[in-house]
Amino acid sequence: MKALVVYDSVYGNTEKIAKSIGGAITGDVKVLRAREASPFELKSLDLLIVGSPTYGGRPTPPMKDFLNGASQAAINGVKVATFDTRMTTRAVKIFGYAAGRIAGNLKKKGAIIVASPEGFFVTGSEGPLKEGELERAAGWAKEIVEREG
Repeated sequence: MKALVVYDSVYGNTEKIAKSIGGAITGDVKVLRAREASPFELKSLDLLIVGSPTYGGRPTPPMKDFLNGASQAAINGVKVATFDTRMTTRAVKIFGYAAGRIAGNLKKKGAIIVASPEGFFVTGSEGPLKEGELERAAGWAKEIVEREG
């Protein structure tokens, strides 16, 4: 399987999740920060996984730049799953989460969303990740690959 995991991270929590996801997928897998990923990386993928911290209910500015730079031609027909890192506070629930917004953006460009947007939890705005989240992220990725591979 040829897969690409694109992420942004502020305090390192989303990066840890992205690397756990990438490590759970066998085959040709790249894990790239949003600023490092180019539209050329999107060619001939079997699976694109995109994740960001939830930042005011949205993905981070570097992730927005990646999403805005990804053309419809590059995204159309690509199988995509999205994730975010988030807290469980009431305020965050009011504003929403990044993963759903990322999925919506990519779906508008013709991506095939192959899993519900997933959230992985941090214990505070700077983390750390809640116990078991790295393992849960790896399991989530394996489920997607088994279903789509």
